Amino acid sequence: EFSSLSELEKLSHTRIYYAHPYCSSDKGTNENHNGLFRRFLPKGKKSTDYPVEYISRVECWANTLPRKILGYKTPEECFREEMLAALTA
Repeated sequence: EFSSLSELEKLSHTRIYYAHPYCSSDKGTNENHNGLFRRFLPKGKKSTDYPVEYISRVECWANTLPRKILGYKTPEECFREEMLAALTA
């Protein structure tokens, strides 16, 4: 399944990081984000148990929350900057 990732890494100039699936210390940012979402969507509950509008509000909140790892920018700002850079390149 992952045998051709090294070729993709060379072709796209993208670095690929392999995290151990059950080792939270290997994926700190992901675990931090999971903790943020657990405030609104407790573990063990299905996302289908919530209205779409509620999920959308949580998504909007998460995408407009400044992050230290992004230099105190929001994920939305970083996404827009990357899209602009890709379109103008």
